[in-house]
Amino acid sequence: MGTSKLQLIVALLLTLTFSTWVSASGGGEDKIPDIPVKFAISTLKVEDNYYLALNYENFPHWHTYWKNPGDAGLPLKFDFQIDNKKESLTELEWPTPKKYIEEGDMLAFGYEKQYSIFFKLPKNFSNSTFKIDSNWLVCKHICIPGKAHVEGSFNDFKVNLSTPASFEVSEDQLKERFENLPRENSNAPHLDLVLAKDGKEDNKLVLYYNLSSLENKEIDIAKNILTPFPHEPFNFIREKVFKDKKGNYYAKYNIEWDGEYMEPEIPLPKDGKFKTPYELRFLFANPTSGQSEIIKHSFHSFSLTASENFNKFTELLTPVETNLRNNLKDSSPTTLDTTKASANESIFFYLLLAFVGGLILNFMPCVLPVISIKLFGLIQHRSESKSRILKHNLSYTLGILTTFIMLTVAIIALKSAGEQVGWGFQLQSPVFVLAMIVVLFVFALNLFGLFEFRTPGGSKLGGLETNESFFGDFSSGVLATILSTPCSAPFLGTALTFAFTSSNFTILAIFLFVGLGLAFPFLITGFFPATISFLPKPGMWMENLKKFLGLTLLLTIIWLIDVFSSLTDHMAGVMIKLNTALLLCFFAFYLAKKITKSKLWIAVFHILYIALFANILMTPKSDISNKSQSALLQEKNAKGLQWEKWSEDKMKQYAGEGKKVFIDFTAKWCFTCKVNERLVIETSAFKKLVDEKNVQLLLADWTKRDEVIGSWLKKNGYVGVPAYFVINSKGELIDLGETISISEISESLN
Repeated sequence: MGTSKLQLIVALLLTLTFSTWVSASGGGEDKIPDIPVKFAISTLKVEDNYYLALNYENFPHWHTYWKNPGDAGLPLKFDFQIDNKKESLTELEWPTPKKYIEEGDMLAFGYEKQYSIFFKLPKNFSNSTFKIDSNWLVCKHICIPGKAHVEGSFNDFKVNLSTPASFEVSEDQLKERFENLPRENSNAPHLDLVLAKDGKEDNKLVLYYNLSSLENKEIDIAKNILTPFPHEPFNFIREKVFKDKKGNYYAKYNIEWDGEYMEPEIPLPKDGKFKTPYELRFLFANPTSGQSEIIKHSFHSFSLTASENFNKFTELLTPVETNLRNNLKDSSPTTLDTTKASANESIFFYLLLAFVGGLILNFMPCVLPVISIKLFGLIQHRSESKSRILKHNLSYTLGILTTFIMLTVAIIALKSAGEQVGWGFQLQSPVFVLAMIVVLFVFALNLFGLFEFRTPGGSKLGGLETNESFFGDFSSGVLATILSTPCSAPFLGTALTFAFTSSNFTILAIFLFVGLGLAFPFLITGFFPATISFLPKPGMWMENLKKFLGLTLLLTIIWLIDVFSSLTDHMAGVMIKLNTALLLCFFAFYLAKKITKSKLWIAVFHILYIALFANILMTPKSDISNKSQSALLQEKNAKGLQWEKWSEDKMKQYAGEGKKVFIDFTAKWCFTCKVNERLVIETSAFKKLVDEKNVQLLLADWTKRDEVIGSWLKKNGYVGVPAYFVINSKGELIDLGETISISEISESLN
């Protein structure tokens, strides 16, 4: 590839990202209202019963969430004290929620404008005092947690408040809302439901259902046919709808079985029969009545074979578009438009963070070995022409940008398949980590002088050894990108979180700007070769430097072997095979360099270690989902602190008990996590803080892919680790970010 062609390709990539930056920077200002949600209470008499109404008024185009918030969000919460005693009031069904598609193709169910939640009041509360608290998460272009507290008394069920109400709802409005609450329908004759195992997928189910005999009535695509109420361990993903030529509708819900993450664990039965039946509840958008109704269905078992037949059947049907990107305009004219305008205005900021974060990656320990090798190459090439130096550095940049594009394609593909992915996801794959170990080990042997990369036509290419060629520069860019993912910084973490929760085009733009930041120092030296003058001149010292760089790669390999060990659950047989294969690999190259030129013997040793690597790949990996403690959790506990396995249930339990909690989301392959551990978590000051404040410690190990952890991180604004949180004595969850200090933790716990 000539220099002019290479420059053209890089220029096109730069133009693409720059045009994204410029075109996305427009848009109007989107202010955050002073009061996003107003809260008031009132009572309503219906026949002989009295009901308490919690009334909410959202600022225009801002929404709160239903019981099942969807892909992200938090439902409304309430606490009641009657005569200074905590009470649980009987809750009526919540109003029918609206369906939203938020930025990043996030599905949500919730409320806009005014709405009310009703509770039945016992007769003995007719004259009593009350304290009522409500918490919510309200979202538009950003999400803001909120809460309200009201106090007063009931006088013959009439409300007397200690402070004036923020707004009022008329009795006629309350009656209308009460009458429109979803009612239970015990008979949905047009609806058939079948629960089935999702092919060969572990811990995944599919709910299939169909609507027939609709007499030419159309479903409302602004609503789901079925909207599931939350019910553990069923985690419903998203409804997909199909239609045949006769007007019948068919739909399915992919379901993740979260029983393996519960305490105690509830495994998905292999025979398809539940020990006890599960009664699931749904909001049914009944096309016949035009109303949202509540239906129940008890599942005693699930089919082991229906999935394959139904999937073949749906291939013959027409998919029904239900993502609301056009239909939102009917119920909320500006919800999508203002969100996009705000995102467009702010994307400039996130692109800048991505670029700065990529620049910082050059100084991270996981990337430094490859960066050092590239600097070594700059020294070797300093005497070459300006055009040749530029070509070397553009090759390196192209390797970085190409790899980031490939990462983007992989992430988009996985997201489209409904998978949870995050930054550094490839290091959760033992196959990928093993490949990296082999590649870096071979690179290290090359730096130690045991062999030289050769082309099929000979040992030279364009007058240079291939390991010093443009392909070598391109490969260095690829390696630098791959090794950069375990390292992060606050700049990069913010930008990546924005990317992963945005459109596919935004993911590409953010990733390319991270790549440009990573390549920027070498772009500067490429276009301005005079900047290389600060580097020392070539000499014999470079041979010693090559060996030192080989040593840095060996240290990186040791780290990757540790990661691989965790991913394979420290299986002794696998680790023995890996170490033996690496030893045979070394001996094969050493044999050829120092002992013999016999191609037969050299081939034998190459075949031996390749066979061992292949055997490792085919060795079944044990499943740690049944283990109460991961290897990382055991290591942490061995250092003197009592860590527990993280779960949402454990968080809720400790929050309900008023206990203080520190939560560490980490992974074996995360360098930033290791730095935080050395500087903060493993210090005597942290141990003293834990003892003095009686802090419970929860560890979420994301070394191996865990969709529960990934989903929770995504809901809370993270796409990777580290992430740190505390729960204070009030039960409030406080986000500490990616970097922590003892003083910050102590202050948050208070």
